[in-house]
Amino acid sequence: MRVNQSGGRFGPWMIALFWATVLVMLTLYFSGLLDTRRNPNRNLSLVTSAGGSAEVVLRRNRSGHYLANGAINQQTVEFLVDTGATLVSMSASSADRLGLQRGAPTTSLTAGGVVHSWLVTLDSVQIGPIQRRDVRAVVVPGMPGDVVLLGMSFLDGLEMVQRDDTLIIRPPG
Repeated sequence: MRVNQSGGRFGPWMIALFWATVLVMLTLYFSGLLDTRRNPNRNLSLVTSAGGSAEVVLRRNRSGHYLANGAINQQTVEFLVDTGATLVSMSASSADRLGLQRGAPTTSLTAGGVVHSWLVTLDSVQIGPIQRRDVRAVVVPGMPGDVVLLGMSFLDGLEMVQRDDTLIIRPPG
């Protein structure tokens, strides 16, 4: 009777490969789940109002904020709706990624105090079907992360209705 010499080593490798595959799949699944909980608006809900204009419907995330994917100068960004911000605000790394040239130096009042920053004008800012041109913004060098604060320089004049965990943004009228 002949015994396969390699058969003893093949079994443990297959078991290890199986468990590694299971761990990778679980990691990918839970990573996606956590991402969805952090930004439940990755795929925006768009509704057409009775007047025929499109509106953006945002769901609040688990931290109580409204995050949504959008675009600055046709480049994808992640926005945090911030009605307390006068201007659209972004970090220096976000501005560099978007290829923005810094404009006039200014100061910005943030939660951490007064900081030096630069004014810029964005050619276009878009969230869902709502697009604005020549939007004033500020680059704040010490601002952490790549989330862009969607301030009132974009939101001003838009109608915003908040109900429960939902924020509806639509053009006026």
